[in-house]
Amino acid sequence: MKKLIIALALGAVSFSAAAADVKRGEELTKKYNCASCHGADFTKPIDPSYPKLAGQHADYIAHALMAYKRGGDQANGRSNPIMAGFAKPLSNQDMADIGAYLHSLPSQLVVSK
Repeated sequence: MKKLIIALALGAVSFSAAAADVKRGEELTKKYNCASCHGADFTKPIDPSYPKLAGQHADYIAHALMAYKRGGDQANGRSNPIMAGFAKPLSNQDMADIGAYLHSLPSQLVVSK
């Protein structure tokens, strides 16, 4: 039993990503020009159907980017040719960094109680 617990703990550590880097996330959003659709402050997208990203949960952003990278024809994928093109070159660390940056931004997103 003790060996199983140790193996599970080591496995969890090996799959965890390095700490997300907010500054690098900011650089990546500029590199990929995310503001061109989601708005300069990420709270006013150019189209009301595009999401507001400022203040969004970092893990949700990373998950959404991974789903766009997978594409709509894969399990848990999202179908959007524009976002798929942006997400394809991103590494898991890039996605975590972008999520951390967007989460750090001030927003008016609220959690309902």
